[in-house]
Amino acid sequence: MARPIAEIRGAQRRRFGCISLVIAFFLILTVFRWFASYAIDYEWWKEMGQLRTWFSMLAYSVVPVAIAAVIGFIAFWIAHARALKLAGTGFGQHPWYARIATLAILLLSILIGAATTDTWAVVRYFGGRGIGGHAAAWHDPVFDKPLAFYLFELPFYSVLLRFVFTIVVVSAIMYWATARAWELSKQLPEFRREPQNIRLNFLLPGALESRFGRILGTVFLLALAVHFFLGRYDMLLNDHSFMVGIDYVNQYFSLPLQWVVIVACVLSAIAVAANYSKIAALVVLALLVRFIVPPIVTTLYVRPNEISLEKPFITRHIEATRSAFGFDRNMTEIDVDAKPEQAVDVNANRTLIDNVRLWDWGAFRATVSQIQPLRPYVYENPDVDRYSINGQVRQVLLTARELDLNQLGDARSRWINPHFIYTHGYGIVMGEANRITANGLPVLLIKDAPPVITEPGLKLAQPDLYYSEASQDPVFVRTAQPEFDYPAGAHNVDTRYNGKGGFPISSLWLRTAAAVSHGDWNILLTSYLTPESRMMIHRKITERLDMLADFILWDNDPYLVLNDAGRLVWIVDGYMTSHAHPYSRLVDLENVGEVNYIRNSVKATIDAYDGAVHMYVFDPDDPLVNAYRNLFPDLFQDASAMPADLRRHARYPELIFRIESEIYRNFHMKDPETFYNKSDAWDIAKFTSGQASQAQAVQPTYLIATIPGSKQPEFLQMIPFTPRNRDNLIGLMMARCDNEHLGQKVVMLLSKQELVLGPMQVEARINQDQVISKDLTLWNQQGSQVLRGQMLVLPIENTFLYVEPIYLQASEAKMPQLKKVVLAIGNTLIYTDTYEQGLAQLAQLGGGTVAAAPETLAAPAPTGTKPATPPNADPRINEIRRHLDRYKELVAQGKWSEAGKELESIQAIVSK
Repeated sequence: MARPIAEIRGAQRRRFGCISLVIAFFLILTVFRWFASYAIDYEWWKEMGQLRTWFSMLAYSVVPVAIAAVIGFIAFWIAHARALKLAGTGFGQHPWYARIATLAILLLSILIGAATTDTWAVVRYFGGRGIGGHAAAWHDPVFDKPLAFYLFELPFYSVLLRFVFTIVVVSAIMYWATARAWELSKQLPEFRREPQNIRLNFLLPGALESRFGRILGTVFLLALAVHFFLGRYDMLLNDHSFMVGIDYVNQYFSLPLQWVVIVACVLSAIAVAANYSKIAALVVLALLVRFIVPPIVTTLYVRPNEISLEKPFITRHIEATRSAFGFDRNMTEIDVDAKPEQAVDVNANRTLIDNVRLWDWGAFRATVSQIQPLRPYVYENPDVDRYSINGQVRQVLLTARELDLNQLGDARSRWINPHFIYTHGYGIVMGEANRITANGLPVLLIKDAPPVITEPGLKLAQPDLYYSEASQDPVFVRTAQPEFDYPAGAHNVDTRYNGKGGFPISSLWLRTAAAVSHGDWNILLTSYLTPESRMMIHRKITERLDMLADFILWDNDPYLVLNDAGRLVWIVDGYMTSHAHPYSRLVDLENVGEVNYIRNSVKATIDAYDGAVHMYVFDPDDPLVNAYRNLFPDLFQDASAMPADLRRHARYPELIFRIESEIYRNFHMKDPETFYNKSDAWDIAKFTSGQASQAQAVQPTYLIATIPGSKQPEFLQMIPFTPRNRDNLIGLMMARCDNEHLGQKVVMLLSKQELVLGPMQVEARINQDQVISKDLTLWNQQGSQVLRGQMLVLPIENTFLYVEPIYLQASEAKMPQLKKVVLAIGNTLIYTDTYEQGLAQLAQLGGGTVAAAPETLAAPAPTGTKPATPPNADPRINEIRRHLDRYKELVAQGKWSEAGKELESIQAIVSK
């Protein structure tokens, strides 16, 4: 029996009501989660003291899209209304359809506004207006437009043009689809009666003749004319393999023909507006000529005479690229008359020689991990820096002791551990770059937990690392649960956070918001939170900076600095990049893409204990950073505002130095013919890390050295060059890091007539030396592994000193020990057990002796420890110490049986 209609309708209403309730529930949940996320973001930005910056970012991301959506809505609504009129109907005749269509048009407008609007390009345009300096001083050689036009105006115009094209095309589709659909709907009754007599015509008769259709066509053709007009500037980025920019064919053929296409588009637009649509075929003809003629000219005329015709354009390319990468402002090129066999006055260059880095960062990290084991901590890649200790500049390696939750095993999965107990890293290990103990281990200036400092000039008052390179989120501090600090024998030492980091999390609303935004209800349910508790998020250094300023490219290798107050502070370099600099060569940046303009405009500092962030502008001439300063005035400070104890540790970053050295390999050639033929192209020098290893490019190295014309050693970054496919040294690029010289580059250009050995040639001599080769082969066959550090090339006076450390590590335990040092100068090779012995032989070459200097020795006693053994003490004490040091060394290498013999020796001495 059929169910009554009322019952069926009642069931449908109930089903619809249930579905509506489910939809409403999920909608409310989504909105609540959105509010919760913004509540947590608000608290974080408030903690950072950058609420105004956050509100500005929100406005900059919403306002351009909103304006685009409003314009799109008006255009689409008009297109829809005109289509209904063409179909003989209107909104007034279909109220429900009008409401649904209006809502659909609104949603479509928002989607198109968001998809077509590059909000950063829009706001940069307004932030960059009126910027002078380098942005206004540099002009392209073809159109005489300033750099600011290409960085700010052209991207903005491109966004507007893309938006106009999208609006016109979508409006045309909507106009056709709506009108045709309504016309077909009117034919449905007749189609049901006599389907054989209905012919479906999907073309829309009269659409092109209508006023609205002509308006769309006219606007499209005018937009096409603007597209080709702006396309002239895109030619400045044309890649011709041997150069970038407008070349001979572009200048004398492509540009004039581009104007022909522009005029054809404008005439066609006028013709369509006047209802003479057939004339629009001019555009097709003009495009055919535009894209056929230039290749013919290239093949028949330019290619056979390329070098003579392209010379002035290659010169433009060279000059623009050197400007884009800063070679024209901060680089000094010096011709050096090198004397490879000249003796070195060791005593006169004592500061430089005493700071030669004998420890590679990889070997230092592996060794520290063995001699300073502390669970559950690991050591990150060490940073090279310089410190003034007891009035002397000393080069050091510094590595943070980061928390590694993986060492907790199954305990890591217990919710309380990563959120309340294991919240931070602890302390640092600092070692001197060129000093070793009698056992070939680094001399540590700061070590252990709690910190032991062996030099009175250093101070570490706050070793806790709540903000670092390997921090997890979120953590809660000032709770009822003590935090783990470091292990001490059978017990652990706990701590309680006492800084300004994080934001209050005691209120029920914030706990609920945190639980919802992080999807973790334990935050709401836990009983460990107190009225003083604080929540820390975005603790990883690069993530913290990206949250504050994701428009800056942040270096992925922050480095840690110990300031005068004994606090640990991270310094991170920030870069402004663009791919829009005319005539400049593109380089590929990993995870970024191609850029042809880069500046190290910003340096940020992050306090490792309280997370406070400061951003300092170090390149006030960079137009990009100045545009962002106009947009976010609270975010940046002048470089002069950086504290002096941090400013002393500012350095030129390795990332930009790598890019500049890669560019300079070819762009040191200023003669266009030489550049075209690449007859003087360079390579980054190569080295080998073992007798049978493959050659690899030398990495940029921080060291203390002198630049030509100066006798004052300074902290530099350096990389050597060789001629392409050859191994002799041809140049050295140095980036200065100290004081007012920060960022200045000095290039030593060596004579092509004087042969100066490159790193690979010195490596070859080491491999061919019978004594050295015999030792290395023997060590590699005794269950050990020989590691060779990267060879350092040090300019001293008019010659070059080459230094290579050789490490030995056991196969069982990766703990490199500095075993030998190789020094080379000219054709002389020095191979010794210690660096000081090598210096003594080096001094003898010049007929002198080495003045008193720190010998290779055991690590100095920590401040506050007992004094050294007096001369009249029992001699067995020193003997026991030697056996004990040897015991520790063997234990670290995993040689337990040999370590046991050392204990037996100690017992034998004591029993005497």
